[in-house]
Amino acid sequence: MDLCGPMHVESVNGKKYILVIVDDYSRFTLVPVHRIRTDNGTEFVNQTLREYYEEVGISHETLVARSPQQNSVIERRNHTLIEAVHTMLIYAQALLFLWAKAVATACYTQNRSIIRLRHGKTPYELLHNKLPDLSFLHVFGAL
Repeated sequence: MDLCGPMHVESVNGKKYILVIVDDYSRFTLVPVHRIRTDNGTEFVNQTLREYYEEVGISHETLVARSPQQNSVIERRNHTLIEAVHTMLIYAQALLFLWAKAVATACYTQNRSIIRLRHGKTPYELLHNKLPDLSFLHVFGAL
């Protein structure tokens, strides 16, 4: 789990950050959480979250601050998502404040795509044990 931002432009809903959570095994983004690995940023290490983790049974593992090598899976995913968002916004000639929609779309499509061969399946297939329905997908920005 990592917080990415602040973005240079606020989204249409006033967002400036992206919270990215990646399952270690499947690489699926945003799954039910049992264990969290974060840096020591105060946004992740505080009494409120400690109490919440304990209440819902989440194990929290902290890493050395400013050491992206220890959290390389999420750091790579952040980079991949941001690259995809830039490409999508440029291709669609979309306004920059639509970046949050582009992030959601990139995350959705990457969960259903093989970016790097891992167990011969997409992250979606590894998590749900079935093929994803891609029949309704369109180019980002197409009406």
